[in-house]
Amino acid sequence: MPSKLMEYFNKSPRIGTLSTADKEGNVNSGVFGSPRMTDERTVIMGLGKNRTLTNLQQNPHAIFLIMEPSKDFMDWKGIRVYLKAQSIATIGPVLDTYKAEMAKVAGEEAAEMIYATVNFSVTEVRPLVDMGQGWEKSV
Repeated sequence: MPSKLMEYFNKSPRIGTLSTADKEGNVNSGVFGSPRMTDERTVIMGLGKNRTLTNLQQNPHAIFLIMEPSKDFMDWKGIRVYLKAQSIATIGPVLDTYKAEMAKVAGEEAAEMIYATVNFSVTEVRPLVDMGQGWEKSV
């Protein structure tokens, strides 16, 4: 049975931002809808040949932020999931399987844009707004 975090993270449709930094600390943030939790500690996502991939090749740390606006700011929901890249595949069965699944969901054109898959481990989960509460209250 999926955890509450997995259910929230994998909810569709949803979109979030993945923030990364290169080895010098220059930051980048990109909008992604494709990251998926495969278990309570693992996230997989596909990337094009872009700044996010380059940053992860230099510095494995990232944050995926999911935000759901509401009328009142204090009612906004979301989480910050801190990640560490464990592997990056630019060839092989993991990439092939990911691209095949992406083709089913988003079409062949979207699948062809995927250059690599990244497997992340979840290192920390924090609320969208950190007011001393646990993430469960923010979701």
